[in-house]
Amino acid sequence: MTPNVYQEFVDCWRDPFQREAHISSYVSQNASFIPLLPEHLLQLSVQETLNILRARFGAAIDMAISQEYAQTGRPSGVLPEALRSAVANEPDCRWLQRCNMVGVNVRTLGNFWNLVKYALTLPQSQDAIQLLPIWEPGVVGSLYGMSSWELNPEFFSVELAETCPHLDTKERQLRAVINLLHVMGKTVGMDVVPHTDRFSQMVLSYPEYFEWLQRQDAEIISHDEFLFEAVQQKIMTFLAQHGAAVASEPIPTERTIFFSEKTDEARRLRILFGNPADVEFRQTRRNLLIQHIFSYGYEPVPATMAPPFRGMIPDRREEAKGVDGNGMIWRDFVITKPQAMSRVFGPLARYKLYHPRNRNRDWELDFDRPHVAAWNYVCEHYADAQRRYGLDFMRGDMAHVQMRPGGVPRHIDRYYDILGAVKQHVQHANHTPFFGYFAETFLAPRDVFGYGEELDHLEAADADATLGDLQSTCVGSPVFLQRFRQYADWAETRGCKPSFTLMTGDKDDPRFDEFYRHGSDVRLFIALFLTNMPSYMGAGFETRDIHYAPAPNEHYTKLYVFHETAGPKATNGAYIWGKNGVLFSRLTRLRLYAETIWATIRDVDCRWLIAPDTTGDNPVLAWTQQDDPRYLFIVNTSPERTVGRTGIPLMPQTLELRLEFSTIDDGQNAEDACLTSNGKHYQLSSLLPGEGRVYRVSSPVE
Repeated sequence: MTPNVYQEFVDCWRDPFQREAHISSYVSQNASFIPLLPEHLLQLSVQETLNILRARFGAAIDMAISQEYAQTGRPSGVLPEALRSAVANEPDCRWLQRCNMVGVNVRTLGNFWNLVKYALTLPQSQDAIQLLPIWEPGVVGSLYGMSSWELNPEFFSVELAETCPHLDTKERQLRAVINLLHVMGKTVGMDVVPHTDRFSQMVLSYPEYFEWLQRQDAEIISHDEFLFEAVQQKIMTFLAQHGAAVASEPIPTERTIFFSEKTDEARRLRILFGNPADVEFRQTRRNLLIQHIFSYGYEPVPATMAPPFRGMIPDRREEAKGVDGNGMIWRDFVITKPQAMSRVFGPLARYKLYHPRNRNRDWELDFDRPHVAAWNYVCEHYADAQRRYGLDFMRGDMAHVQMRPGGVPRHIDRYYDILGAVKQHVQHANHTPFFGYFAETFLAPRDVFGYGEELDHLEAADADATLGDLQSTCVGSPVFLQRFRQYADWAETRGCKPSFTLMTGDKDDPRFDEFYRHGSDVRLFIALFLTNMPSYMGAGFETRDIHYAPAPNEHYTKLYVFHETAGPKATNGAYIWGKNGVLFSRLTRLRLYAETIWATIRDVDCRWLIAPDTTGDNPVLAWTQQDDPRYLFIVNTSPERTVGRTGIPLMPQTLELRLEFSTIDDGQNAEDACLTSNGKHYQLSSLLPGEGRVYRVSSPVE
């Protein structure tokens, strides 16, 4: 029996016999996951976790964490079969259009090793894990403001290093963890971020790969294309005054030599910041260099979102001015001719991917003049990450950015979109045709987040699937049904498939509590059984509490994207998992039932019998398999309305439909336990609010 409330799950964990029964079911391969609360499985020691995995997977576990295979950079093609990803032999990346993805902010789990424990709670039907950015963070600890290409030191597990002394670096730990996730049947993806912290190591070691401005208080003095040369010279002055961060490294005397291929990146970083392992020293050194450059008014142009993208001025309001701990006075920026969604992200700097016209006098880009060196730099770094850690796919952050006012051009070349370029470079350079691209876009109307139609842009950028925005709706509402219908249509007609998204880390925020007060089990029912579309679930969804007023910040995964100790986004201590045992019980029942039919439905196309209603009036959805119906899925998306007699059309009229699963009543509705045809359709007497049912299609009635 599945526990029903939070305390029963606690009792189950505390009772060694119950706990062992669930673990034994996993070990004996009677279940593909352990149906216990994530917060409890995260308490397992390294040794306990390894013992569970060894009992299920055998020698592959010790191979996965061995010194030989935890070394980074070993191509996936030369790994033993037991360690290879489930998609390593796929000829292309279309598998991504069917996967059920779980997005994980490692900071909410604590470290890389805890990914393995969390994965124990995920069934085979949720087969992909997307990692939010794993690199060193920048200002306010933002994961999306990368400060370097080094892995985030927060994610190092001391316990793992003590248990397995050869796993003594965060790099080896991540590789071992990904090996284990592959053994467990999961694919793993990284976040590809087309920007950095505004004064990241990337910005300071390659000023020419970013745009610069010079500001005096609330006035921009210059935003000339070649300001980077002045910044480079100020960096040379800094080095002359302070010396190399690694004393044994000689400093080239000429700016044009230091900022050229004659000084490779690794050496340049050692001279500027120090050895990679010395995190605190590098941070101190970087702060000194920032102060030096900033004292002359130089700062990178901040990243923007939405048309017109270009053209900005400092915000002259007093509240838009801030003073940091070093006494530097910062200002926010605003777009000079803003549209509805125009934003300037002060802490971030976007790579300079195109040269501007007229030395950037009018903030106009020349899309016929790509900054090839910057493209190569970004693409090769992410290809290196894929090689080092054996990653299977990428999530492209801010994939909706399309700055060309004319929309997608008639001719699409390799410099159309940086995220698409990263995907293609990884595939070709690393011989990984399976490497897929999941795009972060919200499928907004034309010209809202980017110029032109978003799906046209995604197809041009070679995206395989995209997030969409169903997570920003209340289940059963007219906007949910209308948006879902649009996505369902696009899933059949477009090359980039919209995702059925349950919740993202972005939406796990007090501002969006209303979206998750009902219907969460309906979301998972559709995500698992509608196999025509990929799905996405943010970790924490499975136990998320119902909030009628904002809870403390520690209850929201979104607020762990940052690391603030004061202000409205501050968190104190670890993420607190929800106590919604009722929801977790319902989702666990769903997952356990899905285990019994997953092999039959996972790779089979679906067809709609009752598609989402474009008027938003009919809350009922029904679908089955395209060619050989084996199961009928039907769900009432309304949270309040019981739906009376409903006809199920478009099914062969000689079949018998027998109720096998209900999200609510376990098939106790005798009248609907077996459906037969009236010659036109199959009659359903009623569906309770939020009820989902699965009917097994039996052989024809004689």
